[in-house]
Amino acid sequence: MSSAIAASRVHEALGAATDALAAAGVDTPRLDAELLLADATGLDRAGLAADPDAGVAPDAARRVGEMVRRRVRREPVAYILGRKGFRRIELAVDGRALVPRPETELLVEIAIELEPRTALDVGTGSGAVALAIAHELPACEVTATETSTSALALARENAERLGIDGRVQLERGTVPEGGQFDLVLANLPYVREDEWEGLEPEITRYEPREALVAGEDGIEVIASVAPAAAAALAPGGSLAFEVGVGQAGLVAELMLDLGFGQVEGRQDLAGIPRVVLGRMDAG
Repeated sequence: MSSAIAASRVHEALGAATDALAAAGVDTPRLDAELLLADATGLDRAGLAADPDAGVAPDAARRVGEMVRRRVRREPVAYILGRKGFRRIELAVDGRALVPRPETELLVEIAIELEPRTALDVGTGSGAVALAIAHELPACEVTATETSTSALALARENAERLGIDGRVQLERGTVPEGGQFDLVLANLPYVREDEWEGLEPEITRYEPREALVAGEDGIEVIASVAPAAAAALAPGGSLAFEVGVGQAGLVAELMLDLGFGQVEGRQDLAGIPRVVLGRMDAG
């Protein structure tokens, strides 16, 4: 595969990389090949498509060959490239935290809709939700917490790189004591123990297990954090949890038991109830 890339033009390199990735069971072999080749050559995907007969320089061929080998081993593209787009920002990503998912953008959409003055992001990981909110709602005071010291370090690096580190307070832990927030958002572990082995190799081989697995039912971490999160809300405040498939009803019941007057589900692009949003009465 690497020799085919080394002696090839763009369309030949793409063909060789796509074939190798498809043979390895990658779900999107052509797209991934384009992303890796674009990064190696310094072009974008449109540039590759515009000049398929362009030659691939030897150093670029070596680089894309190594990246394709990593992808064949099912390492996520985002970890290979070291970055991932999320909403309107680009984050540095690596094995210290989960790769930000498109469905998690629902949490940011809720913040944009509600326009809180203060917001707390529990389990920030790479900092995706907190930093996106700070970027899109500059008047909002954002606090982000994380139990993993390595993930928290990554979030700090992203905040500094984006130039908004002074506007997001990053803390170790879950829900800060004495806090009063208009909005609390949380993307916590929600994978059941018995689901782990059936997940894609990109997840089980490379992403941090502790950021995904939550116990036998999958909502143990959410249930443990929810009371403190509810208590940290200002009057009329809102709490939103990202949840797994089939968990929305259980989490909605949990939030009703905590005294939320209004509870609703929000669907992701696949039509799956992915976020449960509860609103406290203002009185």
